[in-house]
Amino acid sequence: MSVKVVTICGSMRFSKDIMRIATKLETDKGYCVLQPVYNSEDKVFNDIELQNIVIAHYKKIDISDAIYVVNIGGYIGKSVSEEIEYAKAHNKEIIFYE
Repeated sequence: MSVKVVTICGSMRFSKDIMRIATKLETDKGYCVLQPVYNSEDKVFNDIELQNIVIAHYKKIDISDAIYVVNIGGYIGKSVSEEIEYAKAHNKEIIFYE
């Protein structure tokens, strides 16, 4: 059995939903889910930290078979739109939550 690797892409306004969805994708579908960094402490990241987070997230997309876009209420922000375009350019499957 081949396991699909997916990277979750979505606005951090949906962080609790993303964590719940990631759990369901792993338990119900058997996916290996790579998740974004959650800022649970409301830390203000400096420019270098933000750059590192972005680089790491795009690397997750690189090693994934697909991205899973959490677009609750149809919302897709600028960063997620850019991630979708990147995934398309790298022939990744795009799966939308809604």
